Amino acid sequence: MTVTRLDVQTMTAYCLARPGAWADDPWGHEHPVIKVGPAGRGKIFAFLSADSVGVKCGAGRDLADEWLHRFPGEATVLPHLGRGGWNALRFGGAIADEELLEAVDESYRLVVGGLPARARPPGWDG
Repeated sequence: MTVTRLDVQTMTAYCLARPGAWADDPWGHEHPVIKVGPAGRGKIFAFLSADSVGVKCGAGRDLADEWLHRFPGEATVLPHLGRGGWNALRFGGAIADEELLEAVDESYRLVVGGLPARARPPGWDG
């Protein structure tokens, strides 16, 4: 059996498979951000780059800091959003693919849970 490590393409596909998820490129970067919610008013739940995914790792910095302690150098505070519990988690290193996928799912759950009920996508089961 061949095991494929996560990369930006597989992570993009995984994020877009979440109910109501859509890609946006508000800053003209090489890789999109993934949002959920109504077009034009959606909220980001994943920032993609060539070697990492930026996700909300907890409601605040305390929970997000657990990633930094468990994976020094593999998990870093996401610039400009770190105080809100956002970290960048690197692909292909010490963080298992399953944990990366779980982190995306948690970020999605936290972001969708913060949307008004009318803006939550059908199929979301918080």
